[in-house]
Amino acid sequence: MSQFFTDSHSRRSFVRTGGALLSLPFLETFATASAAAVAPPKRVVFLGGGFGFTKDSFYPEKTGRFSEIGMTEGLKPLERHQDDITMVANLTNHGATDPHGGSVSYLTGANVAGTPGKRFHNSISCDQVLAKHIGQDTRYSSLTLSAKEVDGGQNSGHGKGLSLAWDDSGNPIPGILRPIDLYYTLFANPNDSREELDLRLKKKQSILDVVRINGSGMKRKLSKSDQEKLDEYFTGVRQVEQGLERQAQWADVPKPEAPFQEPSDGLTGEEAIHLMYDMIIIALQTDATRVVTYRQPVCDLLLGMGMTLKAHSLSHYGFSQPRIVASRERDRKCSELFAHFLDRLKEARDIDGSRLYDNCIVSYGTNLRSGHELKNLPAILSGGGARNIQHGRHIILPEEDTPLANYWLTLMQEAGLSLDSFSHSTGVVPELLG
Repeated sequence: MSQFFTDSHSRRSFVRTGGALLSLPFLETFATASAAAVAPPKRVVFLGGGFGFTKDSFYPEKTGRFSEIGMTEGLKPLERHQDDITMVANLTNHGATDPHGGSVSYLTGANVAGTPGKRFHNSISCDQVLAKHIGQDTRYSSLTLSAKEVDGGQNSGHGKGLSLAWDDSGNPIPGILRPIDLYYTLFANPNDSREELDLRLKKKQSILDVVRINGSGMKRKLSKSDQEKLDEYFTGVRQVEQGLERQAQWADVPKPEAPFQEPSDGLTGEEAIHLMYDMIIIALQTDATRVVTYRQPVCDLLLGMGMTLKAHSLSHYGFSQPRIVASRERDRKCSELFAHFLDRLKEARDIDGSRLYDNCIVSYGTNLRSGHELKNLPAILSGGGARNIQHGRHIILPEEDTPLANYWLTLMQEAGLSLDSFSHSTGVVPELLG
């Protein structure tokens, strides 16, 4: 990836004059002039992988620095980044009760089936808490990415959610599924004009008005359960309205021209993940957003690796030696892809000339350890944006089943939020700090 110039003072003016921002090289003169006045913002990225990893070959057994204890077979592709990652053991999502629920409560910590009188009830995810605080000055308060799986996602380990993200009412936020959709979310579409955009916004608003009027008259005739469903539906309508309002606010600021040709709409598996990762880098570097979640494809990745096993079947890897071998291959591929993402973060430059990596907090993990185990989740942390966290270590927390929410709270505080609690947290993770 080339180094992109992203001076926040002049970014919009460059975009207004022709959208050539991404084709410019990194210019030290501009960055030096702006660095004294503008500090790079914090960015936070949450990457979710679906099912867990192979117990005997992925997880380190000892605490200590990776340079001393070594990297496991599953983590080996990350060896070149061993001084820039931290792995934390003994974290458990106390809200998760369904091993097939996967990512549904990964970033929320909610017991989605445990609220009296509710058939399903989630809460806000930590990425959306962050978006409310650090995402208000960007075109997108957060980018919510997901993946379209060949089997509809039923065997992916992610559960029935639409992404990793949930709003403040506990409703799912749909994710952008395909690289081509993210491409035209971030970059100017040559087929779009301001008139066409205005027409689309007006048309969508008109449809929402009709839906709201018709639904309001219907509600008083419904049962309590159906009223709850309708309330959830209206919350979704409100999400769309808020998105339209934000689009209108940014309508006069053209999107940058794309630095490469639009991708094929049929990309899947490893190729799709690579491209999504690269576009996440550009989204952060151009300050289109400062918060990203990416619920990654699982079954499509396996299919692209030549495996016929579904992810759910592979999670039961103990049944045969071929499954064990396949599970270990999958682990190495996931680490290889994550290492690629860190490579790109370190190559990209920020407004002050520093590495983009130095201003990011990146979390990679899943809601399951191995098989269907809900305890002691994989949690890998990287990025220099968490100034108080020294990387290069495997940390085994002294308390088993330390709330995963403590981990999220620690990361949110490191991103600059003044929060004392989140979800089922009991405090921060002091072993991470200092």
